[in-house]
Amino acid sequence: MVKLGLFVRLAARPGKEADVEAFLRDGLAVVQQELATTTWYAIRLGPSTYGIFDTFPDEAGRQAHLTGRVAAALMGRADELFSQVPSIEKIDILAAK
Repeated sequence: MVKLGLFVRLAARPGKEADVEAFLRDGLAVVQQELATTTWYAIRLGPSTYGIFDTFPDEAGRQAHLTGRVAAALMGRADELFSQVPSIEKIDILAAK
């Protein structure tokens, strides 16, 4: 069962929305290689607001994701793509189906 998660809120720079969406879509191939990432969703919350929601069975899996390739790419392109520093929140999963 998944026990832990992350919620990342992303605010696209004006005119960079398509680039953010492409970045998120491209990230899926990388995340699919992470065995301890149980679920990973890239979402649009509004016209220029995006998010990532992912889940993990344990803290080791979450930490592996936070130090993995997608996280590095996200932070490496943050100044280019986002109007604010990405907000990364560690969450506990209380129930899941």
